[in-house]
Amino acid sequence: MSLKAAVGAGLKEAMLSGDKNAVNALRGLKAAILDREVALGVREDGLSDAEIEKIIAKEVKKRKESVEVYRANNRPELTESEEEEIQVLEKYLPKQLSEAELAAIVQEVIAAFGEASDKDMGKIIGLVKAKVGGAADGAAVARLVKDNLQ
Repeated sequence: MSLKAAVGAGLKEAMLSGDKNAVNALRGLKAAILDREVALGVREDGLSDAEIEKIIAKEVKKRKESVEVYRANNRPELTESEEEEIQVLEKYLPKQLSEAELAAIVQEVIAAFGEASDKDMGKIIGLVKAKVGGAADGAAVARLVKDNLQ
């Protein structure tokens, strides 16, 4: 089953069970997928699972940023719903790498790169992201690469 079909099935299940946060999260995700398909002119063919994973990761990132803002403004009721939506969306992402697993991959890429300096940070981040795909957060990759280059 394609990722898009899994999201549709998940939305149907959430609607039948009456889970408002899951319905909101998955409707928003379906809208983002449709928007991207229309923008690329591939509405009939659809997006690949890799493209959909990127959209899901972007939606999760937006919600995490919202959680930070809500916490800063002391809005626990809004924080809770955003965190629940994050959990729903993360079910459709590949298993995330642990900090230790990601650190090992970063060190491996830096070693394979050879002489690396701070100027090569962008290239190394790109290589790590290509290797791990959607299994790691870009901010975590950048932080680990920066730490390892210093």
